[in-house]
Amino acid sequence: MKPQNVSRTVLGAGVAAVLAATALLYLPELAGQGPPPPPGPAERATIAAHAGAQAALPDLAALIADREKWLRAHPDDEVSWAELGAAYTERGTRVGDVRDYPRAERALRRSLAERPAARGNLDAQLGLGALAGARGDWKTAKEWGERVRKADPRRWPAYPVLIDAYNGLGDYKAARKALETLEGLHAGASVRTRAAQSYRDRGWREDADAAALDAAALAETEAEKAASFSRLGDLAWERGEPDEALERYGAALRLVRDHGPSLAGRARALAAKDRTDEALRDWRTVLARLPRPEYLLEAAELYESLGRDADARALYAKLRTGTWTGAEVTLGLLDADHGDPAAAAVRMRAEWARGHRSVHAADALGWALHRSGATREALGYAKLATEEGLRSALFTYHRAEIERALDQTAPARRHLTEALRVNPRFSPLHAPRASAALAALGPLPDVLPAELRRPPAPKP
Repeated sequence: MKPQNVSRTVLGAGVAAVLAATALLYLPELAGQGPPPPPGPAERATIAAHAGAQAALPDLAALIADREKWLRAHPDDEVSWAELGAAYTERGTRVGDVRDYPRAERALRRSLAERPAARGNLDAQLGLGALAGARGDWKTAKEWGERVRKADPRRWPAYPVLIDAYNGLGDYKAARKALETLEGLHAGASVRTRAAQSYRDRGWREDADAAALDAAALAETEAEKAASFSRLGDLAWERGEPDEALERYGAALRLVRDHGPSLAGRARALAAKDRTDEALRDWRTVLARLPRPEYLLEAAELYESLGRDADARALYAKLRTGTWTGAEVTLGLLDADHGDPAAAAVRMRAEWARGHRSVHAADALGWALHRSGATREALGYAKLATEEGLRSALFTYHRAEIERALDQTAPARRHLTEALRVNPRFSPLHAPRASAALAALGPLPDVLPAELRRPPAPKP
């Protein structure tokens, strides 16, 4: 067996801390030596990962540096290679740096070279599944996740990978079943967060909020608690409650001052309250620290809504020329609204053919088809996006505009009204357009259109 430092394994830091604490309780002769030293940054990140919690970014960076140093002296340690790969994936996802993804793949493949999948090495296989998910390759993520689940059905970290993969593939029934299994195997903030996401996607808003509150209460680290409050802010924002959203994002930012998702959320909520100078300040801060494609698009559309076209074009260009992973939906919406709709339709058709069948992909494909002139074909995808359960003001607005273009006046009016009821300020650019479109349709006619009339009752 290869020599291993116990603190270098997934369980090592946690086991070492538990053993040290237990020894002080049950071995009086050790009591005079004082309490064990607190875990360092790398150990804190390892303990958090073992618990399914989110580590602070400085701790995650320390873990990466620790594993890199260890592996230079112990290059045959497949466990540490798998840990390093998983840490690269998490950092790349959280800070928006796709350069970490090739590093993650090299580390995970090296782990499999040292100990092939045929001999186990579930950590590396699970890491490759998470990496595929981060890249938006849902088919590959599903394959790795199901392989790990088959080998060890009680290995709970396989289920978050599978849930994301099933959602990406549009298999929501399988995603819900995987969540039920996960809830039976593991408890904690991360599981309640996933439950909140599942409830949100089904349109169960009160249940989603309750689960997200549970997650905040169960969070074990400040980073994880901030993520929970940020999720609560997102839920409030999607309900059209910017004041509540600001309170929740503020709670997250008091815990982690530069929490990117919370800064982005606060920017949205501030824009909805017409505090645009503050919103733009937050967007500039976000884009300097966490330049995710969706954030670039949102910030650019705020600039455009304010008539600052040069600033908007600069961000659109940055988004169009950047190197992104898993950003096809955002890039499709970019071209559909601010570039070449025909190219957007080609892009989204390819993404759909690749297996990405989420409601987000359906919405973007439908919108791109409509914008490129294939409006009749677009309607089917718009219905897929809006009928799964997720209450999205943007999706509903897209469907309404497609229906309006097809002269389906009554459904268009209904869906424009619904979009503005769900969140009247859902976009600084598109919400005013939704209001204008609804006004253009005018009031309900005195005589119902044919599609809303009930057939006469049969005569006896």
